[in-house]
Amino acid sequence: MGSAKNSSAARKARIEEMRRTERARERRNRALTIAASVVVVAGLAVGGVVLLNSQSDDGKNSASDSKSSGASANTKSSGNSKSSGNSGDSGHWTTGKDGVRTWSGQLARTHVPSEVSYPMHPPVGGNHNQIWATCDGTVYTQPLRDENAVHSLEHGAVWVTYTSKAKKADVDTLAEKVKKTSYSLMSPYENQAAPLILSAWGRQVAVKSADDPEVNKFFAAYVQGPQTPEPGAPCTQGAM
Repeated sequence: MGSAKNSSAARKARIEEMRRTERARERRNRALTIAASVVVVAGLAVGGVVLLNSQSDDGKNSASDSKSSGASANTKSSGNSKSSGNSGDSGHWTTGKDGVRTWSGQLARTHVPSEVSYPMHPPVGGNHNQIWATCDGTVYTQPLRDENAVHSLEHGAVWVTYTSKAKKADVDTLAEKVKKTSYSLMSPYENQAAPLILSAWGRQVAVKSADDPEVNKFFAAYVQGPQTPEPGAPCTQGAM
């Protein structure tokens, strides 16, 4: 009997030990499960916050970009209608013995949509409109936009300009010469220092009359001359 009782007691003890071990394992598993769940939930929460912040930042950036783009467009529009851009030119005139003036510094060549403030009149180079003034022996009776005429000079044209003080006979004679010369143009221009001026890219000369020998010399030297940044570029189908 004693042996049976001892055996039963031992079995109960082993069973109880196994139960304790199982309960401990279950508690440990629950703890691990709970911990894992907390980590997952926390991760989801953090991810959600990051996503919301990212979307919020994207929205702010989009709004900011939209405002910036709008401001830029407004500024560009305002610049086209009211303000003037810089010509990008630097340097000064040097005058040769023949009276031809040469711009010694840089003449910028960027296409710009706005009006340009040039350091010389008429201008002989600098930033300009993307459309040239038609310069296929073209005589204009109205002033041209500087920005279009400068583009024509870039193509190798000679630009003849005159003020209201120029003699009609000189104007008529020069107009006939221009009409016979491809890569040339002529227009009235009040804001210049002499009644008759001839301009090319980086070059300019004031002449006394249409019979001044410098007229033919200037045309011969600078119509599609070596100073031309874009020789052979078209002078037709430009701005009129």
